[in-house]
Amino acid sequence: MAGEGNKGKYEFLYHIADAKFRAYGSTMEEAFENAALAMFNVMINTENLKPVEVREIETTSSDIKMLLADWLSELLYLFEVDGIVFCEFKIGRIEKTGEGFSLTGKAWGEPIDLSRHSFDTQVKAVTLHELEVQEKDDGGFWVQVVVDT
Repeated sequence: MAGEGNKGKYEFLYHIADAKFRAYGSTMEEAFENAALAMFNVMINTENLKPVEVREIETTSSDIKMLLADWLSELLYLFEVDGIVFCEFKIGRIEKTGEGFSLTGKAWGEPIDLSRHSFDTQVKAVTLHELEVQEKDDGGFWVQVVVDT
C-alpha cells in the first residue's frame, strides 16, 4: 500500500480480506482528514497527485461513527462519479447538532488519468465493521476503519 510519507497520520492494520487502518489527529477533524488520506492511499500513492480540483462536502449523521462512514463514503462516491482521485483534505468543523453531528469539509485532487495513475487496490465501500472513533487519554483522537476491497 502506498503513502509511506504519511507516517504518524495513519497506519494500516491486518485484516484477512479487506483493508483496515487507524488514523490519528490532534483534533477529531484532523483524524477524519487522515482517515480520508489513508483510504485513498489504499488505492493509489497520493504523494504524486496534485490538488488542482476541489469539492466541498457537507454531511450529517445520527452519531459520530456514522459521520465518519458518511464522510468517507461521500469521498468515495465523488471519486467514482466525478472521476477525481483526492490527495488533500480539510474539515472546517465537526459539530454536535440536535439530531446528531454535522461535518463541513473540502477535498482536493485531480481528474483520474489512467496513463499516469496506477491504482493498487479498488475500494468498493466503507464498512461499519470495527468502525471506531475514540479520544486518546493524552488528548487527540484516533479513528479505525475497514473498507471493502
